[in-house]
Amino acid sequence: MAVGPSPPGRCQQPPFAAKAKLTKELFPLFPQKITAPLIYAVSIAAIGSLQFGYNTGVINAPEKIIRGFFNRTLSERSGTAVSQELLTSLWSLSVAIFSVGGMIGSFSVSLFVNRFGRRNSMLLVNILAFAGGLLMAFSKAARAVEMFIIGRFVIGTFCGLCTGFVPMYISEVSPTSVRGAFGTLNQLGIVVGILVAQIFGLEAIMGTEGLWPMLLGFTILPAIIQCIGLLFCPESPRFLLINKMEEEKAQAVLQKLRGDRDVSQDIEEMKEESAKMSQEKKVTVPQLFRSPNYRQAIIIAIMLQLSQQLSGINAVFYYSTGIFERAGITQPVYATIGAGVVNTVFTVVSLFLVERAGRRTLHLAGLGGMAVCAAIMTVALALKDVVDWIRYISIVATFGFVALFEIGPGPIPWFIVAELFSQGPRPAAMAVAGCSNWTSNFLVGMLFPYAEKLCGSYVFLIFLVFLVLFFVFTFFKVPETRGRTFEDISRGFEGRGNGSSPQKMEMNKAA
Repeated sequence: MAVGPSPPGRCQQPPFAAKAKLTKELFPLFPQKITAPLIYAVSIAAIGSLQFGYNTGVINAPEKIIRGFFNRTLSERSGTAVSQELLTSLWSLSVAIFSVGGMIGSFSVSLFVNRFGRRNSMLLVNILAFAGGLLMAFSKAARAVEMFIIGRFVIGTFCGLCTGFVPMYISEVSPTSVRGAFGTLNQLGIVVGILVAQIFGLEAIMGTEGLWPMLLGFTILPAIIQCIGLLFCPESPRFLLINKMEEEKAQAVLQKLRGDRDVSQDIEEMKEESAKMSQEKKVTVPQLFRSPNYRQAIIIAIMLQLSQQLSGINAVFYYSTGIFERAGITQPVYATIGAGVVNTVFTVVSLFLVERAGRRTLHLAGLGGMAVCAAIMTVALALKDVVDWIRYISIVATFGFVALFEIGPGPIPWFIVAELFSQGPRPAAMAVAGCSNWTSNFLVGMLFPYAEKLCGSYVFLIFLVFLVLFFVFTFFKVPETRGRTFEDISRGFEGRGNGSSPQKMEMNKAA
């Protein structure tokens, strides 16, 4: 019931309608009304993605300082000088064990979300963020290299879990028409986290001998903020209705998130999905590959994750400092931060494009554009000592590569996996996809230095080949999911068990 007098000659609007009108005015580019509770929920969830980005990039800047800490600590213990081989091995272990923890964490997603729910799982695993942050922050004071390495493993496990929890929660609370746009917030959190780590790692801020423990322990602060924020976030309405059979609670959450009392369409969709689930057995990871209803979708999910990590984006960031140095930039670290800013800006651009252009289109555009930039970078690196002006072309190609990554291959693989599967197989599929991402990330990190040493300036040809292969796969195998319900997408894959194409899926949808 409306409160207060109505202006003359005008009908009163109920509170939900008034809020919907306001949010529509604030967000005119989106086809669906956006409410404050929805923005709050996805923003708090995205802190987990920020944690992933921050802890991915935080040890790059203070590498020499931390290696010095390793050297002093081990020398004091043994009473003898430490070999460079041992120091290099320990540093490599410190970097790689983060990904190992991520693999374990991502593969454990379904153990948490089915038992504790989406929101409560995010709340619970922040214990790992506290533990990992404290271990790293006090490793110097305790003179314990082991604490640092264990802390990296623990925080990696936490980040691996977040890469499953965050996209799943965001996709389940978001309306169908803006699910892709809000799904992009997961990638935005990652790139903002990397950018913050790059800035905080500067020598003028916390990248110093005295402050690097604080730099690594800073991860505790967003964990505290997220824990407090999650207390005021709703549980996923899909989990409440489909998993817990609590329809009234699910309806109340939807009314709050949608800003509308009439959520019957959402409820009906969930009931249909729940009815289908009741006729199926619980889906395990092996069944994803054995069942023809899931096999096509899980292969697509894995390939999209591989397309992100094997695109060469990490290699570009690895090479960027050297490229900027050869271009005559006196402070290449700031140019690298500039690449991080481009990373962030184009993630925001993707947020506004994904519901208009579509997931498949943006992924194809990103892969194709990155392939062109990789070819240009290869030519520029090969001719850098022959043609003086071509170094500036390499800078433009580097920024273009980063920008195109964030248009498609960066954000889309994270949230499209949640769209490809219905409620039953989704946790297992997110676990497999996340583990694929972390495993390929680990392999690229371990193998790229050897590939660079072997191929030199032509190393990007390797990624060019991968980009072309992933472009072809996406064109022929990946369906468009924009504006489609989870159940509709799932039904489409049941038809694809017999080899239907993405084009046929679109025709079936239109029919």
